[in-house]
Amino acid sequence: MIDPARPLALVAGAGHLPELVAASLDRARRPFRVLAVRGFTERAMRRRADAVVDLLDIPGTLRILKEWAPAAVVPAGGVTRPSPAALLNAAHAVRNRDILKSLAGGDDRLLRAVLSLLEENGHRVLGVHEVAPDLLGRLGRLGRVEPDSDATLSIASGRAMLGALSPFDVGQAAVVAGERVIAVEGPEGTDRMLARARALNRKPFGRGTPAKGTVLVKLPKLGQDLRIDLPAIGPRTVRRAAEAGCAGIAIGAGHTLVIDREATVAAADAAGLFLIGVEVAP
Repeated sequence: MIDPARPLALVAGAGHLPELVAASLDRARRPFRVLAVRGFTERAMRRRADAVVDLLDIPGTLRILKEWAPAAVVPAGGVTRPSPAALLNAAHAVRNRDILKSLAGGDDRLLRAVLSLLEENGHRVLGVHEVAPDLLGRLGRLGRVEPDSDATLSIASGRAMLGALSPFDVGQAAVVAGERVIAVEGPEGTDRMLARARALNRKPFGRGTPAKGTVLVKLPKLGQDLRIDLPAIGPRTVRRAAEAGCAGIAIGAGHTLVIDREATVAAADAAGLFLIGVEVAP
């Protein structure tokens, strides 16, 4: 258990997620301070930031966190390749060779190295799913539409396939029709995978109607560290899924962030797509 009287340190990266987490913490009356990452944090969160650091200013970040002594550190929002603004103080990274090595290994590796460094310095790191569970999709139907028998088979196939692929560190999502896998998410992300599925899910030769019971299945990989890689969907995901000919979307209940929940559910209902939370294997 963490001390509820001590503030959390919300490390705000790019995108809308930090703002959503802040709003959730406000609703829960949970004290927190915001550490903005220069070149990444959006304007709304920069305005309420208690401090700003450069992405690679590890010593400066550790000094601030030591002063704050937070109950836990909560990373929220993306940090991809450092932008020019984020690289202004990159010389600080030379002091930590693990961080430098991680820059050549992809975004996930960089984030894991930073989290490990925080933990080595005595900070507990919590994920968004642990401090703002109200932002996650729940078990069962989220909108008005129910999956039919064809879609139910597709969901089962997608869950089995993604579970089998987990050890190989591929993506979190797939487009499935019955027992046929149309597309699997790779490093390009869900949106681009859905664009591929849109072209592939029509026959013959890209023409005709989508395969019956086509479903987007999005689940965390087995053993995935949700603190740095929490699956997420939003209204744009619903639009892309509809364009790809999907009958609906299945997500991992309690393990998937639903961005702008009301808008996402409304978009699914308007498009005639089901949106359902399914159990995630332990």
